[in-house]
Amino acid sequence: MYTPYKNLPNNSRVWIYQSNREFTEKEIAFISTKAEEFINSWTRHGDDLKGSFTIKYNQFLVLAVDESFNNVSGCSIDASVHFIQALEKELQLNLMDKLNVTFKNGNHINLVRLSDFQKFAKEHKITQETIVFNNMVATKEDFENSWEVPAKDSWHKRFLI
Repeated sequence: MYTPYKNLPNNSRVWIYQSNREFTEKEIAFISTKAEEFINSWTRHGDDLKGSFTIKYNQFLVLAVDESFNNVSGCSIDASVHFIQALEKELQLNLMDKLNVTFKNGNHINLVRLSDFQKFAKEHKITQETIVFNNMVATKEDFENSWEVPAKDSWHKRFLI
């Protein structure tokens, strides 16, 4: 059951899917339509899930579920992964490559392989203050407060010298 993202409680569970490229305006419209359709049919063992989505920086798709309404199950998570895989295939992009890392350089978002991120950290091109995207956050509140943070405040800090 789709609900506007802003109406979800802060403890809603989130999954962040980072694209290997920016979405076009046409793709954003397509993703929005498909995401709302998916969420309206998303269930846990036949029970509706109350969920939503948001798109950030034309490059991140965030799915969210209000688990105070109904908890997600393994099957419902699998269904969301299949939805994401269908988007990847339809739009010819990659949303699930966990070896891609994103960070900001001014207002520009950079996406690099993890190995390149490590190299940039060694070369001091990425510092403790570099803004990174912590796609490991688990709740809406964490997404809104701890997703876009200095590298020193994220799992990325292990690569800093």
